[in-house]
Amino acid sequence: MIIEDTQLGRFIVKTHPRARRLIFRTKSDAIHVSIPPGTSEREIRGAIEKLRYKLQLSREKHDTPLIDPDYRIDTEYFKLSLTRGDRKKFLSHSELGEMRIICPPDADFQDEELQKWLRKVIVEALRRNAQIILPPRLYRLAGKYGFSYEKLKINTSRSRWGSCSAQGNINLSSYLVLLPGHLIDYVLLHELCHTREMNHGPGFWKLMDEVTDNKAQLLRKELRQFRLPF
Repeated sequence: MIIEDTQLGRFIVKTHPRARRLIFRTKSDAIHVSIPPGTSEREIRGAIEKLRYKLQLSREKHDTPLIDPDYRIDTEYFKLSLTRGDRKKFLSHSELGEMRIICPPDADFQDEELQKWLRKVIVEALRRNAQIILPPRLYRLAGKYGFSYEKLKINTSRSRWGSCSAQGNINLSSYLVLLPGHLIDYVLLHELCHTREMNHGPGFWKLMDEVTDNKAQLLRKELRQFRLPF
C-alpha cells in the first residue's frame, strides 16, 4: 500500500506476519511502515496523525542537506548562495528574492551549531520575503474571485502551508516563497475557499475548481510531490 501525505511525502506500507505494532522507518525514498496483519488504512492514517510531529522531525533530519559553499537554493521567488570570503566573520546580504552569505575561509560547515545558525538566518530571510510577497498576492486573489478574510499572519511552519480559522483568519507559512508561483496561488486560493467552505467536502472542491480552471486536483497532486529545498 502507498499513502501520499502533503508534508511527509510517501509512505510505503507492508504487512509483516510477526509484527505486533506499527513500525515507522524513515529512508531516502519514503517512510516505510511495517504493520500487523489486519491493520486498516484508517488505523495507519490515525497513527500517522498521532506521530506527525516526530515523523516530520525524522524526515527533516534525514533529508537535511549540509549548508556549505556548494549549497544553493534557486527558486522562482527566493535564491540563496554562499561564498567564501577573506574576513573572519560571516556576512550576509539580503534583498527581495535573493540572499548571499559570505563565509570565513576557515568556517567548519560540519559544526552542528553553525548549521543551526545558518538555518536560522535563512528562515528569517524567508520570513521577511514572505511578508512582502504573500499579503498583496492574497489580497489580489481575494479581490479577483470575490473572497473576503479577516486577518493574515505569516508563520514559519514546515508542517502546514496554510490554514484558515472559522473567523476567517488566514495563516500562511513563509516557506511558501520556495514554491513556484502557480502553487503559491493554489495554496492561497485553498485558504480563501475555506472562508466559505470550512471542510474538504464536495462543495469545497467544486469551489476550488471554479477558481483554478478545473485544475484543483492536478495542482493538489503537484503540491504533494513538491519537496522543500531547505
